Amino acid sequence: MLRVGLFILTNILVVATVGIILSLLGIPMHMNQGGYSFEMLIIFCSVWGFAGSFISLAMSKFMAKRMYPMTEISENDPNYGWVAQSVSNYAKLSGIKKPEVYIYNSNEVNAFATGPSRNNSMVAVSAGLIHTMSRDEAEGVIGHEIAHIANGDMVTMALVQGVVNAFVMILSRLAAMAISNAMRSEDDEGPGLGYFAQTMLVVVLDIVFGLLAMPITMWFSRFREYRADAGSARLAGREKMIAALRKLQQSTKMVDNSNPNMSAFKISSGTTMAEIFSSHPTLEKRIHALQSRSNI
Repeated sequence: MLRVGLFILTNILVVATVGIILSLLGIPMHMNQGGYSFEMLIIFCSVWGFAGSFISLAMSKFMAKRMYPMTEISENDPNYGWVAQSVSNYAKLSGIKKPEVYIYNSNEVNAFATGPSRNNSMVAVSAGLIHTMSRDEAEGVIGHEIAHIANGDMVTMALVQGVVNAFVMILSRLAAMAISNAMRSEDDEGPGLGYFAQTMLVVVLDIVFGLLAMPITMWFSRFREYRADAGSARLAGREKMIAALRKLQQSTKMVDNSNPNMSAFKISSGTTMAEIFSSHPTLEKRIHALQSRSNI
């Protein structure tokens, strides 16, 4: 119920923010019967495309803390203080402010980093990871998450997703208008499709073009994972990162995908879908990439 409420709250904030921005720009929230001019269409779609990405980014820490039962870890914690110490050490080496550190109650062997900026972030490790991995392996994972933050991956992912969203919306509306005009008879002065039919066509095309564009965002997500693995190899050591990936291979615990919005920020997605639609490369490929790099 909480997750549903947070989802609804996020969407309300997106719609409200978009409405305010479009109102200030003098652009209506919805296309009229005649559509938009090309310039207005670009502005309309860009605002909608980027708003959701950046509002989600701004709320990422807030959302993460409420999606999982979490406990903050300090460096003085008798059981998990070494996790916070590792985060602090790697953050210093990376030249970023120390992220908040949490342990979340889940049997999955995983961890994630999120936050709106490099100096306003958090790292969370699962109880399953702490109890399954050795300290060296866990430090490899922590180094991976710190590398994500230091690389600014949360912001760049939001930018990529915003650009893709905007292009999808522009293309779907242009295609819908083209189809509508093609269906217009020579005697008709207005569009070939009624407003409701054209709106439904736009929705369908948004979905189709969104699916076609997904490999682009997933390719970038996989690129981030390789880069974060390399970053962890520099921070924690190549062998620790490889050992962590091998332990993930050996683990029999399923990855919790009940929060798909967070899966791209975890060290492992646990997915079995085609790689072009996966946010993470296979563990085998990630291990091979680390073993074959000579500049770490």
